[in-house]
Amino acid sequence: MAKAPLYVRIERELRTRLARAKPGDVVPAESVLAEEFGVARMTIRAALNALESDGLIERIQGRGTFVRQRPEPRAAGTLMSFQDQVRSWGRIPSSRLVEAEVREASADEAAALQLTAAAPRVISIVRVRLADETPLAVEYACFPPDLDGLLELDLETGSLHRALHDRGLRPTLGSSRLTAQRAGTDGDRLLVPADEPLLVETRLIVDQHSAPLEYTVSRYVGERYELLVTFDVQPPRTGETR
Repeated sequence: MAKAPLYVRIERELRTRLARAKPGDVVPAESVLAEEFGVARMTIRAALNALESDGLIERIQGRGTFVRQRPEPRAAGTLMSFQDQVRSWGRIPSSRLVEAEVREASADEAAALQLTAAAPRVISIVRVRLADETPLAVEYACFPPDLDGLLELDLETGSLHRALHDRGLRPTLGSSRLTAQRAGTDGDRLLVPADEPLLVETRLIVDQHSAPLEYTVSRYVGERYELLVTFDVQPPRTGETR
């Protein structure tokens, strides 16, 4: 197997150091790191650019480079709008629209949204979700076909959850399934290699009447997004060893 490029290996080492650092700590200058690793400053710059793109460091003109506050993980049992979540980190949310259309539903989509027509259709909205222009996820959202008015919204700066509230529909309860998958064709959209492992959250949200409202698959870059899971510990069954 071919070795990763030198700047990638340096980037990984710096990520390990940043994980032990505190927000606001000073990151050594390019010249200092270049001397430490025995490489050209251009190589160090490429590694730092990747760390900055992932929101791990911040360069301030005339002052230097500093460790940035890492985003708070989202509790897996709670869902807030992407825009509200990113703003809570002190960052600027945005979206890049990939697709917005009415199309034939897949079997999973039809089952989740309880669509019973012979050839069910869904409102499909695919967006890249960004924080400070850094892509965090590709979001594949599907809605029942009677919500085709969503396609008329500003889907790059607006909030779908706010739009649903404005239509009298309140996302109320949901369930999620977490898996891991390779980035594949989403790698280009997320600026990661195709074999990069992604955190994949498949969720179903119902409205205040317990009717299926949204079925979404969100594919997150693991280095840029975290979910916090709390759980109960079940005691071992009687007569069984751990």
